[in-house]
Amino acid sequence: MGKKRLMMDGAECFNHEEIAVTDKRKAYEEKFDAQLQEWNAQIALLKARADKAKAEAKIEYYKTIEAMQRKRDTAKTKLDELKSAGDGAWEDLKTGAEKAWDEVKTAFHDAASKFK
Repeated sequence: MGKKRLMMDGAECFNHEEIAVTDKRKAYEEKFDAQLQEWNAQIALLKARADKAKAEAKIEYYKTIEAMQRKRDTAKTKLDELKSAGDGAWEDLKTGAEKAWDEVKTAFHDAASKFK
């Protein structure tokens, strides 16, 4: 958690700003982890639909699935970088991660619309 420091009288004092940043960072990472799990479920659903589709449709499903998996993997890499980043680099990496997540969301939305 946050760093403690001792006050002149010996009492412990927490740096509330550091705690807030840590909590924000943790919440952000948990949100991304949950989104990854949702995307994995959506890919599994598309695979199940692809297995039941006719040959020509199957090709389209699998092309889309492969593209979604690549985008998801890129987003996961960004999340891993974010998790391992120091506090100073975290804010900078967060911007890149958000961009990657937006691209994946768009791809998943497009795929869902395409195969309804």
